Amino acid sequence: MRSIVGLVVTAGLCSAQGQLAHFHHVHLNVTDPAAAIDFYTSKFDCEKARFAGLQDAVWAQKSWLLFTKVAAPPKSEVTSTIWHIGWGAEDLPATYRKQLDAGTKFDTPITDISDIGGGTTMGVFFYAYVDGPEHQLIELNTADHHHFGHIHLLSKDPIAAGEWYVKKFGLTRRGRGTPSREPHMYRGAQIGPAESLMMDNVNIIIFPMEYAKTQWPELWKDRTDLESTKGHTADHLGFGVDNLDQTLARLKQDGVTITDEPRSVAGGKIRFAFVEGPDYIRIELVEGQAHKE
Repeated sequence: MRSIVGLVVTAGLCSAQGQLAHFHHVHLNVTDPAAAIDFYTSKFDCEKARFAGLQDAVWAQKSWLLFTKVAAPPKSEVTSTIWHIGWGAEDLPATYRKQLDAGTKFDTPITDISDIGGGTTMGVFFYAYVDGPEHQLIELNTADHHHFGHIHLLSKDPIAAGEWYVKKFGLTRRGRGTPSREPHMYRGAQIGPAESLMMDNVNIIIFPMEYAKTQWPELWKDRTDLESTKGHTADHLGFGVDNLDQTLARLKQDGVTITDEPRSVAGGKIRFAFVEGPDYIRIELVEGQAHKE
């Protein structure tokens, strides 16, 4: 087994201190943005739209997929914290057959992991990984919707990373009580400790880095840490904030590294900066909330 589902959800919600940002976008490096846009909009529930009047992009319910054209294929190996992005499917076996009929290539075929939460009933929870543009992994998993639904990260310390997102941006943790720091194995791979957080309609799940060591041993035989997401197919995540200067001042006071100071494009219409999050993830802070014009 090369990979496991990108979603571990436990019942119940615990409120955070208040959401300080909203999910804005996933930014992808691709050699052919037009082809990538055609791929996503033909395979998944999303639509082509213009981002801020600047460029063609993909609008996925409440947030964006943005694309940067690069001259050579970007790094797609699972060696940075952004593991994959995902859409839901109410009936994954039927969706999987439909995707196969449409010529979609899969990195991982449909797999039944109904017992991942400890139960014994099978045939109710499935996942599969689509091999997307520039080999971006795109998960389809059983859900009560068919929308863009989650981002799965890897971390050297998932619990500490989760606390960072809760404290810095007010994400909501899924699950009751204090997250366990005990290792948890499933089918020979370490999937815990883990965190599951909500940012608007996007579930951000964090698995231990050890998972990647098991699933991609050749990539990880001489590696002891994750690397920056910069330059990978999934280059960074974008969060929308109401006041960029105030947010950066608060984060600086908290010791967060500002990697790119604020700048503006489109005649000041878009203002943004970059910070470094846990495990060298690049996070773009955009002033204002994601919206389709």
